[in-house]
Amino acid sequence: MRVFLRILDRLEEWLIASLIAGATLLIFVAVAHRYALDLSAKFHFDKAYDTLFQVNLAWAQELCIYMFVWMAKFGAAYGVRTGIHVGVDVLVNKLPPKGRFSSILVGLLAGAFFTGIVAYFGASFVWNLAHTDQTSPDMEVPMWIVYLAIPLGSGLMCFRFLQVAWRFWQSGELPHHDAAHVEGVDVAASPNLTPQPQGATR
Repeated sequence: MRVFLRILDRLEEWLIASLIAGATLLIFVAVAHRYALDLSAKFHFDKAYDTLFQVNLAWAQELCIYMFVWMAKFGAAYGVRTGIHVGVDVLVNKLPPKGRFSSILVGLLAGAFFTGIVAYFGASFVWNLAHTDQTSPDMEVPMWIVYLAIPLGSGLMCFRFLQVAWRFWQSGELPHHDAAHVEGVDVAASPNLTPQPQGATR
């Protein structure tokens, strides 16, 4: 089970990072192509204009939108696993220990229930859509592939809520993300990066 979870964690991180990098690169190429086309037309570089005009990047914007949608769905699941989602816990922290424990557990299970419902109806929608000929406007890919992000992302998010709930039930600990932590940077070894207490000013 631990091996499966490690593989799932790495696959989740790899997918999110690849989508971000791919979308960023694609946007850069599309914008550079557009400006190069405009400049070649403005300064009458006919050969360059003819060459660039033959490169069709009309599909780039559509693909970027779909990539960001997929990234957002799987990024939400990653957020649950690592504890980076924003939450208002002022009232919860003022409850007695048993009340705090119960309220957090109910909240996690409610999140799992909601995302499970979204995954179920998303899967039903994708199944029905797969039996149609609907395609995307520019790339003309089947739309069920695009909407597959809903059941997959929501299903993974539901699993992450259940995973966090189980660990919280066992140990009473929640995943916590340190906003001051940067992966690959050792704060203790860097005197200029020592953490400051709450309310400290530079």
